[in-house]
Amino acid sequence: MTAHRYRIQHVTRYSYDQELEACYNRALLRPRQTEEQQVVSSVVQVTPEPDLVSEHRDYFGNHSLYFETRTATTDLVVTAEHVVVINRPRPAVADLNRWTVAEAAHWAQSFGDPLDLVDFGMPSPLVEITDTVREFAAAAFVPDTGLGDALAGLLARITAEFSYTQGSTSVKTTLSELLALRHGVCQDFAHLAAGCLRSVGLPARYVSGYLETTPAPGAAKLRGADATHAWVSVLTPQGWVELDPTNDQFAGSAHIVTAWGRDFTDVSPLRGVVLTEASGSRLSVAVDVEPEPIS
Repeated sequence: MTAHRYRIQHVTRYSYDQELEACYNRALLRPRQTEEQQVVSSVVQVTPEPDLVSEHRDYFGNHSLYFETRTATTDLVVTAEHVVVINRPRPAVADLNRWTVAEAAHWAQSFGDPLDLVDFGMPSPLVEITDTVREFAAAAFVPDTGLGDALAGLLARITAEFSYTQGSTSVKTTLSELLALRHGVCQDFAHLAAGCLRSVGLPARYVSGYLETTPAPGAAKLRGADATHAWVSVLTPQGWVELDPTNDQFAGSAHIVTAWGRDFTDVSPLRGVVLTEASGSRLSVAVDVEPEPIS
């Protein structure tokens, strides 16, 4: 598997109709350093310049940047620029079929210290494990089915039964609401996949990051046309396996991992509090993921 190198630019702009007095924010924007992903460089710039900046690793090991800005402004701009090298081969379904669903779940329950995985095996604020979720999962996760076939079946079912519709849900949409609506966006499908996996005893974490998009043949790639993305990672006897239910595929080297947690509430790229008399605001986000040659 050939490694891929990417340069990512992620620009977030908040514009207000009156000046901000102060803002207090946390950003999870720096890609994670893993065995499959090397962070070559990472810079986050805030305008106006913050009065206080601190960095730490959060509970899940994600790089967290905290900043306070007390300069009067009507625009807050956060620009993140990263260079990463990724070598993440997609697993073969046949290799994962060496274990059945039941065998993989039994293995996971006895893997290491149970406390290390408890957060990824239980319900979370946006990943309910209801009877409806269990019923949805049951079609793919028959106990004696090969694990690879079951994972591929879950991806295919989500793609077949749900429509990708931008703006149809919010960051607070629950699985019960999603299962009733039958349409959503990548974070909704990642939440559903995580709920299904956890319901059958397979630890699953919600992953936030980026995905390189490919323009149609003959068309130029538009600046800002890429986007933040979400998928899920499941623990198997073969290791953590990345699944992209939005695109019905096992994630590969085009998927750039920024952060992971139980669900979106743990890994929002940018969140905070502002002090202002403004009655209106506007948010714009532009993401570019550009491949670069590896020297």
